[in-house]
Amino acid sequence: MNSINKLLEDLNKEQKEAVLSTEGPNLVVAGAGSGKTRVLTTRLAHIINEKKAWSSQILCVTFTNKAAKEMQKRVMNYVSNPSNSVPWLGTFHSISVKFLRRHAEALGFKSNFTILDTDDQKKLIRKIIKAEDLDAKKFSPQLIMYHIDKWKNKGLLPNNVKLEKSNFLEKSILKVYEIYQNKIKDLNACDFGDLILYCVKLFEEHQDIRKIYTKNFKYILVDEYQDTNFIQNKWLNLLVNENQNICCVGDDDQSIYSWRGAEIKNFLTFDKIYKNCKVFKLEQNYRSTKNILETASSLISNNTNRVGKNLWSSASQGELVKLNCYQSGKEEAQGVSDIIEHKLKKKYSLNNVSILVRAIYQTREFEERFLKVGIGYRVLGGTKFYERAEVKDAVCYLRIISQKYDDLALERIIGVPRRGIGESTLNQIFSFSSKYKLCLEDAIIRKLELNEFKPKIKNGLSQLINMIHKWREDSKKTKHYDLLKLVLDESGYSSMLKDKKDLENENKLENLKELLRAMQDYDNLQSFLEHVALATSIDQEWEGAKINLMTMHAAKGLEFDVVFLPGWEEGLFPHQKSLEEKGDLALEEERRLAYVGITRAKKEAYLSFAMKRAYHGDWMDALPSRFINEIPDNSVEKNEIEIERNMDEFEFNQDNSIEFDDEYRSPGYERFKKNKALKWKK
Repeated sequence: MNSINKLLEDLNKEQKEAVLSTEGPNLVVAGAGSGKTRVLTTRLAHIINEKKAWSSQILCVTFTNKAAKEMQKRVMNYVSNPSNSVPWLGTFHSISVKFLRRHAEALGFKSNFTILDTDDQKKLIRKIIKAEDLDAKKFSPQLIMYHIDKWKNKGLLPNNVKLEKSNFLEKSILKVYEIYQNKIKDLNACDFGDLILYCVKLFEEHQDIRKIYTKNFKYILVDEYQDTNFIQNKWLNLLVNENQNICCVGDDDQSIYSWRGAEIKNFLTFDKIYKNCKVFKLEQNYRSTKNILETASSLISNNTNRVGKNLWSSASQGELVKLNCYQSGKEEAQGVSDIIEHKLKKKYSLNNVSILVRAIYQTREFEERFLKVGIGYRVLGGTKFYERAEVKDAVCYLRIISQKYDDLALERIIGVPRRGIGESTLNQIFSFSSKYKLCLEDAIIRKLELNEFKPKIKNGLSQLINMIHKWREDSKKTKHYDLLKLVLDESGYSSMLKDKKDLENENKLENLKELLRAMQDYDNLQSFLEHVALATSIDQEWEGAKINLMTMHAAKGLEFDVVFLPGWEEGLFPHQKSLEEKGDLALEEERRLAYVGITRAKKEAYLSFAMKRAYHGDWMDALPSRFINEIPDNSVEKNEIEIERNMDEFEFNQDNSIEFDDEYRSPGYERFKKNKALKWKK
């Protein structure tokens, strides 16, 4: 008996049916932890082993290179002739490159075209912005790239984009897009978005080329189909032949990337596009305990735009999902830390413990706590809080205000925001500083006095030095956290981020708000800067296991023994901005995100919310997330946790302190208790 037969024997009934149904259009609705990858891999190996097609006649699309490599490796273990790899197994982009290398001339390119990276794109766009005399503050490369990428994901080249007449901003960006496309074509180059878009153009305009591939690909297999965008789905549909042997695998309940262009309707309408489609539902979960699964299933059942399935598990009932209520965000971090330290470390490796947050700035309070108690941690899919570029920029502004001889700080902020100060100017200042043994600030002042800079550079440097001197005076009479607000506003740093309306800059702004919140835990600027220095200099490469910190988005596809899901409060989760922009559609996606978060847990899950959060220096009552009301009472243990306050703990400054009365409960908390009439454990 060869390995593929053994593999088939080990599949459950639904998995086996999904593998063996090789003909016609198939949609495999694979719930969380239901063995999706196993089914896809086995199906691919089965087609090859049964000689239904040569490996070169199968198109298999994944979303990451890592997934493609893993699948290639597994298939080679299962097929009877492992010498033959699957040449058309890869990501949308890697396969598109193969198509375009072969047929570039049909689109007016040479086959050795260059693929531009992000830096190349930014440089080219900056040149266009300058040439078109556009306001660099209003039209940043990031903003323009965001719009270009959005249009390309929708399959729109410049001549296909339709705009409202009144939208001046997008009109200008569209003009840049047109110039940009012409320039990269002149360079015999493509960017990442072009790869799929040009393939679609190739297949639509050259039916003879398209026929080569529709005839060749007897079977098409697609992983993570719920994450496809418009142009990726069109690409797939153009490659399906008359036999329609396409099998798409995914989970509509885990569609959480609409902000990246993913369209859940591709998944939901698959059976309408392909009329004879067979739908297979993988509902047995092999990952989580019954209580975790019941909690997640009950929550996601509130969505209406879904295929629908009933996940079940043969695993034990397991521990109840814990729902913990804390008085503040700081106490939430302390409470989670205590649970890990006193309970979980004895049972699990820290490598199998994860904290999943809705917004990346939430990691700060947990990082602070872990540093304090010496628990090792890593931030997956992101950077540690005090190492984030915008946080380092803000701290460097404060450092140069505090200490004029901090050349490293001044060097970092001299060009942020842009002041027309390039590398050659910096080198002049460095040389002058070294020659006359001056700090950078004094070197700049001296060179300004000698009138040795060009007018534009002189103006930029004069403004910066004058602002630094003003801020030093301000620091004598202004609270340190108010000083940072002043610096961010007057330097133009805040407006630099606000003017570029994309997700990256929104996250940066949130991180800066969290930094302002963090500063209020310290009496003065000096003590805060000392804390930052110590936090960033501590050797964080602890030996042994580490807790995993990440966003829920970054956690998709991963699993852990224990998962903590903090910050389940209205406005934070579901996220208010998402709701404002997309309404009910966003609410359903936020709920899918909650489902993804809970189903990462294999053995234990902890949900939590705080009664109060600090926003911009003000304490605000928090209302528990509406998702909590959608969780079944019988699978959850509800705990009201009061943290013992240690005098050694750093506290808020006197002006901002809050007296916690044991009898006091926030309006949000009271509404929650009244609504649910819950019995809470103390």
